[in-house]
Amino acid sequence: MGRHRSDPMGIARLALAGLAVLAVLALIVFGARSLIGALDSSEAETAAPSAPAAGSSGASGDTPEKIPTVLVECVAERCPTVFLKVAGGDVLLNREMARGEQAQSFDAKVDVVLTDASTVRVRVNGAPREPGGTGERQEFTVSREE
Repeated sequence: MGRHRSDPMGIARLALAGLAVLAVLALIVFGARSLIGALDSSEAETAAPSAPAAGSSGASGDTPEKIPTVLVECVAERCPTVFLKVAGGDVLLNREMARGEQAQSFDAKVDVVLTDASTVRVRVNGAPREPGGTGERQEFTVSREE
């Protein structure tokens, strides 16, 4: 009559609580690694392709695959938010840019939003796009020439 059944129940509760804590910690670590990886790849996608883009002058020797569908270069000290998105797909860039920084895409169709079109130089399929006025917001979609 003097049996205590709380010991096995207590151990089970402690084990479940421990598993729950481990699961939460695993989610936090996984989320942090994913976020850091996404931030690093965004910077790499924006910074790394800019070097070859400088050599792409649109000369007749360039193949269409080497000429980006759109190339945006910041020509001011600070360029307000530049937004590039694959039409119906992934966001490629959504942030401010610094002088000399470039972003480009080789995708077939790209949506572009420039918060201040006067602060950036834009090339569409290798051809310069007319710059916007000071403080002018522009939204447009560019398509790859075949």
